[in-house]
Parts: sequence; C-alpha cells; structure tokens
Amino acid sequence: MKARKVRRGCLPFALSILLSATFSAHAENATDSAALIAKGKYLAIAADCGACHTAPDHGAEMGGGYIISSPLGNIVSSNITPSKIAGIGNYSEADFAKAVREGVNKQGQNLYPAMPYTSYAKISDDDIHALYAYFMHGVKPDDKVPAQTDLPFPFNIRASMMVWNLLFADDQRFTPDAGKSAAVNRGDYLVNALAHCDTCHTPRNALMGQNNDKALSGGSLGSWYAPNITPDREAGIGNWSDAEIAQYLKTGHVAGKAQAAGPMAEAIEHSLQYLSDDDINAMVAYLRQIPAVSQPGLPARDNQGKPAVNEAALRALPNPDPGWAVYSSTCANCHQPDGAGNAVYPSLFHNTATGAPQADNLIATIVYGVHRTVNGKPVDMPGFGPEAYFTDRLTDQQIADVSNYVLKNFGNAQLTVTPEQVKTIRNGGEPPLIARLAQPLTWGGAVVVLIIIVLAVSISRRRKHHGA
Repeated sequence: MKARKVRRGCLPFALSILLSATFSAHAENATDSAALIAKGKYLAIAADCGACHTAPDHGAEMGGGYIISSPLGNIVSSNITPSKIAGIGNYSEADFAKAVREGVNKQGQNLYPAMPYTSYAKISDDDIHALYAYFMHGVKPDDKVPAQTDLPFPFNIRASMMVWNLLFADDQRFTPDAGKSAAVNRGDYLVNALAHCDTCHTPRNALMGQNNDKALSGGSLGSWYAPNITPDREAGIGNWSDAEIAQYLKTGHVAGKAQAAGPMAEAIEHSLQYLSDDDINAMVAYLRQIPAVSQPGLPARDNQGKPAVNEAALRALPNPDPGWAVYSSTCANCHQPDGAGNAVYPSLFHNTATGAPQADNLIATIVYGVHRTVNGKPVDMPGFGPEAYFTDRLTDQQIADVSNYVLKNFGNAQLTVTPEQVKTIRNGGEPPLIARLAQPLTWGGAVVVLIIIVLAVSISRRRKHHGA
C-alpha cells in the first residue's frame, strides 16, 4: 500500500499554526504575569512596605536596615527582596503568607508587631498571591544582610510574642459587610488591612494591644501622636469636608487645618499619594461612617488661636517673654511674626498641631522638623533639637519656651510644656507600662504582669473551647 503523499507546504503550515499558538500562549502568560506583578506592586505601595523596608539615604529597595523606634527599643527592618542569601528568596507563597499575616518567618521566629501583621491578617488570598508575585519577580534581589534587631531583655525573647499574639492577634480575613456599599467596604479593607491606619490611630492598652472599642480615636506613637480620625466634629475630623480629607491623604496639607509630619508624612510620601482617587475616596467614605469618639469639653483642634497682635509691644519690653525671643529669632521669618504663615509655611493658628489636646506633635515638629516629598516636590522644615545638623540647636528649655509661646498665642492655651516633656519626646516618648516593668528594678512587677497574661490566655482559651 502506497503511503499517502503529504501535500507540499502543509507541514510547514501546520507547524506555523502550532508555533503561533505556543507564542500566543506565552505572550498571554507573560501579560497575565505582568498584570499580576503590577497589581502586587500597587498593593505593596498601599501597604506602605517600602517606607519601613527601604533604608534612607538611597538604601536598596526593600533591602531593610531601616531603624524603627518603638517603646521597647529600636527594631531594624528585614531584607524582603528575593535574595536567597539575605532576603525572602527561599520563601514559598505559604511561608510568605504566614510572615505577612501571622508574624512568623520561615525560620519559625516571631516578628515584632512593628510589622503590622495584626492588620495584614485581613489581607485576602488573592492579594497575598499578587504581593508574592511582586516581591519575587518585581523587586531586585539585594544580598546585603541588614543589622539584626537587638532589644533589651525580656523583649529579645521572640517566643514571648506568642503570648502577646494569643491576646491581641487573630488570623481572620476581611469579610465585606453586606449592609455597606462597595466603596465603604473597600475603604474598610484599606484602612484596617492594607494601609493599617488602625495600628497608629487606635489607642493601646498597658500591654500594647489595640483598644478596638475606641478604634481610630487616637494613639501615641512614642514621640508623635496619631490623632482622632473618627467623625466627631470636635475631637475628630467630622468638621472636615470629603474633599479636605482626600486632599490631606494625597498631599499632607490642608490650609487652615493640618500638615503631615513624622510617621504620617512618611505614609503620604511612600504610599497614600500614589493610591487611585477611587481608593482615596473609599477611605473617606469609610471614615465618614465609623462610630464617632468624642472628648467632651475640647474645642476642635483646627479651630483655635488667632494672629498675634503684640509683636511691637514685645519688642519694646526690656525682658521679653523667652518663648517670644526664640520665636522671633528662629520661627518668625517663615511663619511670620503674627503666626499667619505664607504660601509655603503654614499658619500656626487653626492648626491641628498647635490646637491638639496634647503638645506631642508640636514638640516633635520643633525637635525633628517636617520632611515629606509629594508630587516630586519636597516639603521641609528643619528640626531644631539637639541632633539638628544645619540649624540652630535649641535646648530643651528653649523648645519648651517657644512651645508655650506658640500654644498661648496660636493654639491650645490650656497646655503648658516643660523641659522634662521635651526630653521625653526627644527620647522616644513616654514608655508604656510593659516597657517600664521590664526594667531590672521592677522585675517583680513584671512577674505579676506575666501571671496576669498567663491567666488571661487561660481564660481566652476556655472561652474559645466553650464557644463563648
């Protein structure tokens, strides 16, 4: 039987179809991969990963080495590039998810909650998958091993975090509320999961766990204070318009209300300014409808003070107010003698830093300055604390004096700042109870706290066992 002749040109034609299909599949896979990596990059920006995991002064992207000041000591961020030597290049997606959402690395070590895994626990599986794709394929490997975190005893025992996690962490994913709009649910996911606003703006208890009964009503961040962002008209941001809240999240500046500094400036510089308008508006929609937390008797932070009118009179006095003397020589050139500011420097009255119920942010601003870059434009005010490197260094007494002058003339006149308060802010803020009990002279108290923790864990387990 004769073999059938294959028509000339059929085989090359069939091969070309096969190759074309293969190339199309590869191109489609490449497109899908690129889209997944791009999604992961956006999520990493929303989660503000780069702010903590990229060292200042041109450190490698996600290469770690950034020093995070905490009440328990300095925590050094880890390398999260795909380096197999120094980073997370050997992590499976399950390893990555466990680190992000449970605070446990591939080596089984507990991470400190400076890594906001208590919020990241809510991140969806799809978003974890996209984040993993980005960190493995969208970030350049860096083989430099950053310095290790070295906290004082007993916080250097990472296993102690297991007890803390039992008390204050869970592994629950975000569940949309069927009774809320898509925008509010998206805002909830951003505020309480990806952008982890709750970790800063929610008060904490003596053991540094979040007091979620007063969610987003303000919390201490060591030297800085994250204010109340609930919709209360006096204590929170209820008197802000939607446009003003959105503008602040995008730029860190709303004339006659607030200017971002410290950790909030970092969040805006590295994260919030890059979010889509839809996501920013979703965050606004969510913040508008959360329970308002009030502080009776306090006027709105951004509605206090007025221009100073006694500049000439003060100059004529033989012994002028020492705070005015510092203000006149150091601050007035930018903020103006009457405190009204100008097109570059903000007014000191109708300003949330000067009108707040605590002076922490005013003091910290004077000590550390303001530094943020938005839309490629730097916004800078030099710091005047002991570490100032190109301005006049002010003593703690001088900072207290000028703070009191500003408060009495432009802000919350009920506050008085002492040099001791300035020293506390400069040294990282008032340490929480858990940090004070860790001091050798109070280890007896620490034992009592440990017993309380053990009892609390025991009660928590019993409730879970009985389905309470």
